[in-house]
Amino acid sequence: MDQTLYELYNLGNVLFDAEKYCEAEPVLKKVIGLNPKYADVLNKLGIIVHMRGRYREASELFEQALEINPRYTEASLNLSIAYNEMGEFNKAQEVFFRAAQFARSTPATIDPFIAGKLANEHYRVGNMYLDFGLYNEAIEEYRKALKLHPEAADVHTKLGLALRSKGNFIDAVEHFIKAKETNPLYGQAWVQLGLTYYLKGLKELAIDEWESAIRHNPELKEAKAYLKLLSEEG
Repeated sequence: MDQTLYELYNLGNVLFDAEKYCEAEPVLKKVIGLNPKYADVLNKLGIIVHMRGRYREASELFEQALEINPRYTEASLNLSIAYNEMGEFNKAQEVFFRAAQFARSTPATIDPFIAGKLANEHYRVGNMYLDFGLYNEAIEEYRKALKLHPEAADVHTKLGLALRSKGNFIDAVEHFIKAKETNPLYGQAWVQLGLTYYLKGLKELAIDEWESAIRHNPELKEAKAYLKLLSEEG
């Protein structure tokens, strides 16, 4: 790998991992232009166009990645998701079970690793939609993630945020509570539940949640900040 290609490859990965997808895309395309044999770069480009709803283009990128590395499980799972979004359910199932065969010799059931990877991808796509204010799409992705991994406190919390952004406070509270019950040490669930109570005018409940959050996690700065603001508000 020459110096220019190496620098572009590293820059593209850094931008992608930082979720700066608009900046990462042209850099990753330059990498493929210099060397079209990077399966991981093709997979990342597929993820970027997938979140924009360009499922056909995404599937072609994932297919190219798998031509280079047929055992690339993440690309297989992403391709399965893209096919599913396009309504090509038979192809989605075929790719999914092929990935399961590579990961484990018994494809008849969903391997926990496969389920976890799929859940992570739905969660990642959901976060992208949430960042762009596309709440309905974010909610859909988070629900898909929870179907695969129902005990994920971070997913329940993000789903609560998306629901609250749409004005659905009751369902948001339900998911924040589920998150903190699933993982009492996940501070964001407590913080966001308290903030939801506050936004509905339930200040005492909000204070209780933030004080409880600090008892579970004394270093939780957000809860301390909110309590300080309420104190100053008088």
